[in-house]
Amino acid sequence: MRRPPQNKSTKLSQESLRLVNLAVAVSQSASRIEDEAWQKQLDALVRKNLKAHHALLDNAAEHVFKHHPEAYEVMIETLESLSTSQAFEHDGQWFDALLITAPVLAWTRFEIAAGQIASDHAQLLATQLQACLLTPQARLHLLPTLYSLDQLPRNHSETAVLLERLAQAELKGLAPQHSQDLLPVIPFLADIRFMLAVVIVPQAQPLFQWQEIVAPFDCAQAKTIALEKWTEQATPILSRLLPGCHIDLLMPEAFYTACREADIKIRPALLRSAVFYLTQHLDVDASELQTIVAGFGDEDSPGQIEEYRISFLLKSAPEVLYGVVWPLYQPDDQVNAIDCPTENICVGEIPAILNDCGVLDIHKIEDVFSMEFCDDCHAPLFPDADADLVHAEMPADTPAQGSEHFH
Repeated sequence: MRRPPQNKSTKLSQESLRLVNLAVAVSQSASRIEDEAWQKQLDALVRKNLKAHHALLDNAAEHVFKHHPEAYEVMIETLESLSTSQAFEHDGQWFDALLITAPVLAWTRFEIAAGQIASDHAQLLATQLQACLLTPQARLHLLPTLYSLDQLPRNHSETAVLLERLAQAELKGLAPQHSQDLLPVIPFLADIRFMLAVVIVPQAQPLFQWQEIVAPFDCAQAKTIALEKWTEQATPILSRLLPGCHIDLLMPEAFYTACREADIKIRPALLRSAVFYLTQHLDVDASELQTIVAGFGDEDSPGQIEEYRISFLLKSAPEVLYGVVWPLYQPDDQVNAIDCPTENICVGEIPAILNDCGVLDIHKIEDVFSMEFCDDCHAPLFPDADADLVHAEMPADTPAQGSEHFH
């Protein structure tokens, strides 16, 4: 299940309550006719509040997540769909517009670049994206910027505003502009970079090439071929834009779908890069490391895990040196991530990756902690061997992660 927006407000306005009731009605409908009737009302109310009242929408989504889980997918899908896809009129003709992102996974011991893309590189990437994925009638407006996660829209309202700005720019024939006033990039050893674009087609026309395939309509195979072509064509350019990095291109998709997929796919690289960083800069073998894994969740939903936090320590010292966050998205993520049938044996994706890297000492704390962060720097806190939440800190003379520059 997709995670709800983090919002501590619990009191619902009348408008939020109406949104909740409509989402519940959609989830309880017994026919497609009834479903569409309720959905039409929900869409209209979301559109009314989308650009100016994101707190109202977030409150409704959080309430549904906690009290009506059967309706949560209805609510979040509506918010995501309407904030990333709209119809626009221009010169008497209607167009459909979709906000997409093309994620790139990157890991390195150097700094992962972000920011402006030179105009010639951006134009070439746009041409390749068009040729590999889009239909001939589709128009593409690609922003010449590599974004980090913290630089993306922070809520559905900001996403909707970005969609409209890019769509109007494309319809008016304006050149893509570099993004201004972006937040500073926090350096990580493994991270995601995003390219943002809007795709526009005449209303009701297909956007993507796999929408035009014939029976038996194997969209998965068509997408695989498209991704292979995109990877082949775009990797040489993106390798120059991200020097010193190993990169992996993911499928360009609708904005929220691609962001979730990138968040899931980067998790193994975060663990592997952490082990590499610690062994290199501390001059130790991976077998000298130990890890402590604990589940974290919203204090208003006791027992529900939203993410695992993995602490790295030396076996010879009690201090937490480094930490990695492993977010959960799907219902089976929690069990698949880590399970400890006995005190000394842990299985799952997290132990498998650590074992493969040479880290064999893995402990799991059964308690579920609240989502604690440092009051000063807002970094997540990680569990130590005594189950206390502490700041992860490397020795003072250790280079910071991502602080080395590629030359």
